[in-house]
Amino acid sequence: MGMIRNDFSTDRRRLLAGIGGGAALCALMACGGTPAEAKTYRVAYSEAEWRKRLTAAEFRVLREEATERAYSSPLDKEKRAGIFVCAGCGNRLYSSQTKFDSGTGWPSFWAPIDSGAVGTSTDYKLGYPRTEVHCADCGGHLGHIFDDGPKPTGKRHCINGVAMDFRPA
Repeated sequence: MGMIRNDFSTDRRRLLAGIGGGAALCALMACGGTPAEAKTYRVAYSEAEWRKRLTAAEFRVLREEATERAYSSPLDKEKRAGIFVCAGCGNRLYSSQTKFDSGTGWPSFWAPIDSGAVGTSTDYKLGYPRTEVHCADCGGHLGHIFDDGPKPTGKRHCINGVAMDFRPA
């Protein structure tokens, strides 16, 4: 009598390997897609020092990449002439001259104050790539950049108000 080959265990192994591979891919994407690179910034503190320097809300956004609730920041309605600076380190980020009302509930700008004020990276936290914007001096998370802004850049820097302080002109 011939042996009947059982392909069930082989198919089950392939299925489990596929599930494991998919879970690993999801975990990798949630962590940013690539292994974290060690970045150095002009302004650097330990986590304990950041916690002392920042409010709880500032720490959550700047250091843990949280997002504040829409329409919760008074900076969304700020209309005076002046400069928006990083709440973590004071780096000049945006001018009131590039601020516009996007209707999203977050302060929005069509460009940073200069090309060296902010940096960007790719964020995969929602499962698809977004452009994250951070302070070039301390690495603090500011928000995201979208391609639905006004001329001349067509960009919308959607920034957490709690990540910034305003300095009137």
